[in-house]
Amino acid sequence: MKFSLLVAIVPEELEQGCIDAAKEAGAGGVTIMNGRGIGTSSKKTFFGLTYEGSQSILLMVLEKNLSLHVLKAIQAELAIIPKDKEEGASKGVVLTLPLEHLGGIEAAQLEQFERFIKDDF
Repeated sequence: MKFSLLVAIVPEELEQGCIDAAKEAGAGGVTIMNGRGIGTSSKKTFFGLTYEGSQSILLMVLEKNLSLHVLKAIQAELAIIPKDKEEGASKGVVLTLPLEHLGGIEAAQLEQFERFIKDDF
């Protein structure tokens, strides 16, 4: 079985929607990290204070075929890819990376991946 790491970087207020979409698409556990980024647009200021919205970084180890399914579910749920370029800034980014070596994944998680693949693919 081959695995991928799915990384979703979304505004903190969209974190739960991203997790729900991923779990509905077959993801198991999620590791959540806090972060902040620097974009191409200028930062918002309010009474001289600079506002930098916090972001959530979600990490998921998934079976390779399942990772694309989960990626598409996150894109659809959060409309990460705007249909019209005039809609404004991106709501986040989601990507997958191949994993060459993996240790520590639970047998129950492997069984869940196998069941999902058999049922949906």
